[in-house]
Amino acid sequence: MKKLLAAFLTAVLWAPACWAQDAAGAEMGLDERINQAISPVTNAIAGVIFYSVPVSDEIGLPVIVVWLVVAALFATFYFNFISVRAFNHAIALVRGDYSNPKDAGEVSHFQALATALSGTVGLGNIAGVAIAVSVGGPGATFWMILAGFLGMSLKFAECTLGVKYRNEYPDGTVSGGPMYYLSKGLGEKGMGGLGKVLAVFFAICCIAGALGGGNMFQANQSFQQFVNVTGGEGSFMADKGWLFGLIIAALVGVVIIGGIKSIARVTEKVVPFMAIIYCTAALIIIIMNIGQVPAAFGAIIGGAFSPEGVAGGFIGALIQGFRRAAFSNEAGIGSASIAHSAVRTKEPVTEGLVALHEPFIDTVVICTMTALVIVITGTYTAGGGMSGVELTSLAFESAFSWFPYILAVAVILFAFSTMLSWSYYGVKCWTYLFGESKSMDLLFKVIFCVFVVIGASMNLGPVIDFSDSAIFAMSIANIIGLYILFPVVKEDLASYWSRLKSGEIKKYGGH
Repeated sequence: MKKLLAAFLTAVLWAPACWAQDAAGAEMGLDERINQAISPVTNAIAGVIFYSVPVSDEIGLPVIVVWLVVAALFATFYFNFISVRAFNHAIALVRGDYSNPKDAGEVSHFQALATALSGTVGLGNIAGVAIAVSVGGPGATFWMILAGFLGMSLKFAECTLGVKYRNEYPDGTVSGGPMYYLSKGLGEKGMGGLGKVLAVFFAICCIAGALGGGNMFQANQSFQQFVNVTGGEGSFMADKGWLFGLIIAALVGVVIIGGIKSIARVTEKVVPFMAIIYCTAALIIIIMNIGQVPAAFGAIIGGAFSPEGVAGGFIGALIQGFRRAAFSNEAGIGSASIAHSAVRTKEPVTEGLVALHEPFIDTVVICTMTALVIVITGTYTAGGGMSGVELTSLAFESAFSWFPYILAVAVILFAFSTMLSWSYYGVKCWTYLFGESKSMDLLFKVIFCVFVVIGASMNLGPVIDFSDSAIFAMSIANIIGLYILFPVVKEDLASYWSRLKSGEIKKYGGH
C-alpha cells in the first residue's frame, strides 16, 4: 500500500508542474487553447442531450428532463407509493435493525446511504435552489419538492437492482450498479446484446461525469469560494488554483486509495456534520423570521399554481434545478446505485428501501430549507441579478454577516464528499470496461486526483457542459433498463413484504 500511495503522490505532484511553471502566461494560454478546441464538440453534444421543445416564445423544455420526470412518476404509481408505505421501515433498516453482519458486502446500510448522499448533497442544494427560485419565483420550490418526492420511487428501483445483480468476489469486495443490472438483468430477459450496449454506454458517460461534474466542477467552485472569503482578487491564493487543487487532491487520494470502506468511514462522519452546519444556520434564520414563514409558504404554494408560477416555477425548478448541480437527488441517473450496491445484505429490496431517504433528505428537506431562507429574506428579488451560490450567500449574510465563512466551509466539505463518491462511481465503471484489477483501480484513482488539480486551475465552461451532458446521458441507458426490469423489482418487493409480515425476516438489533 505504501508503494501504491507513493506512486499516486508522485503522479499528482508531477502533474501541476506543467501549469505552475508560468502562472501568468502559459497557464492562460493552455486554458484558452483547451476551451477553443473542445467548445464546438461540447456545444454539439449538449445541444443533442438538452434538446428542448418550445413551451413559449422564451421557454423551452428539455426532453431529457421530461424523460426523468415521467419515469419517476411512473415508478411512483407502479410501486404504489412505496416512498410513503415503506418510509418508517426504511428508517429501521438505516438504524441496522435488520442487518446481519455476516451478509456479503462491504459497508452498512447507513454507510451506503451516507456515501450516496455525499455524492448528491452538495453545491446543487446551495446554488441550484437559488437558480430555480430566481428563475421561477417562490413557486419553484413546490415543484422541486414534488420532483424530490417522485424521485424516491425511482431511486428505490435502481438501488434494489444494483444489489440484486452485483458481482461478489472471494475477497469480500463487490461491484454493482447500472452497468451490471443492465447487462445481467436484460440478459435474463433475452436481451443480452441490448443490455451490453446500454451498460458500456452508461459506463463511458459515468466516467466522463465523474471526472467533470463530480470532480473538476467541485474543485473549481470550492476554490472560488475559498478565494472569495480570503480576500478575493487580493487573496494569496487568487492565482494559485493548482496549489489548492494539489492539497484537495492529496486529501482525496489518501481516502480513495482505501476503497469503498475508507470512503464510507469518512462520509458517514462528514455528511452528517456538513448537513448539521448548513441546516442549523438555515433553521436559525427561519426561527428568527418565524412570523414570515406562513407568508413564505403562501408564496410558494400560490406561486406554484398561478399561471406565471406554473410556467416559471415548474420549468425553473425542473430545468434549472435538475440541469445544474441541483438535479440534486440523481434519481434516474443511476450513479447512486453504484454506492448502494456495496451494502452488506442478502436482501436487495432492503437497500432500495434505504435509498428512499436519499431524495427526501437531499431535495425535500435541505433544498426546501435553502428555498425558505431565500424567500423569507427576500433576496431573490433584491439580489440585483445574482443567482447560484452568490444569491444563497447573500440570503444567509442578511442575517449573519459572517455566514460567507461558514458557507465556504460547507462548500468545501460538500465538494470534498462529492468527489469521494464520484471517484468510486468512476472507478467501478472504469474497471467494468477495462477489467477488475488493482492496477486498473489505482490507475483511475491517479487520473481522478490529477483532474482535481486541473479543475481548480482552469476555465471549466466547456468541460462542465460536456460533463452535465454525460451525467444526463447516463439516464437514457439507465431508464430504458429500469422500464424493462421494473417487474423484477415488483416481484422481489412482494416477496420481501410477505416474508417480513410472516416473521421470516427477523431483527438483528441496531448498531
